[in-house]
Amino acid sequence: MTPSAPMAGVLRRVRSAVGGRLPMPITHVAPVHHLESSQVAARRRTVVVGTSVVGATVLGFSLAAPPNSARFYVLTMAAAATWTVGGLWSGPLHLGWIEGRDQRLRRPWVTPVATGAAAFGFFHACALVARRVPFLDTAIRRVLRFAEQGSMPLVLVTTYANAVGEEVFFRGALYATLPREQAVLASTGVYALATVTTRNPALVLAASVMGTLFGMQRRASGGLQAPLITHVTWSTLMVRYLPPLFRSADRS
Repeated sequence: MTPSAPMAGVLRRVRSAVGGRLPMPITHVAPVHHLESSQVAARRRTVVVGTSVVGATVLGFSLAAPPNSARFYVLTMAAAATWTVGGLWSGPLHLGWIEGRDQRLRRPWVTPVATGAAAFGFFHACALVARRVPFLDTAIRRVLRFAEQGSMPLVLVTTYANAVGEEVFFRGALYATLPREQAVLASTGVYALATVTTRNPALVLAASVMGTLFGMQRRASGGLQAPLITHVTWSTLMVRYLPPLFRSADRS
């Protein structure tokens, strides 16, 4: 049975409205370029270099602290504060927009949340394999013990603070200092290098994968709101739902 002419018209309008609100692909490059004076650019570079060194050092010390210890929570919050203050101090930052297929600009909300959930699904599938690879299984358990043995409210607070701080710095301040053509690759490289201080290959690998995704979101939207929301969503799901997967592996 074919729909009536009025119903077919309604369906066409609905499809057009929904299709128009769909975002451009993540490979899209936002036609946005924020011009900065030479003084602002020089200051940003100086702040970015200093923050990178201090933040990476504090991050390494934080994950060397015992889980659920005061030292762990203090240091993880210090790392978050370092990234956030350094990013904000470096100069103006921009939230960005998602361009729909109807060429309208909208603040990114739903798409970043969906992207974060999809990224968690990908990592959850990868974890099923990683827990059968001894060195990866050990590395992941070393990270998850902070969630397993810690106070979940405090763990979530530090998780949110670091997700926001890292995006403000890496996809905000750092990204803005780099040439547009190399910004995704270079910002991801620095992001992954910062996690080397933790001496945990699982974290370095996760930073490389997610840093690439966050960088592409930054490039596609012209700002840090999209990667920030994705990062918070992904981190929350990882902290809450990945540890049980490795507990079940112990029982099997």
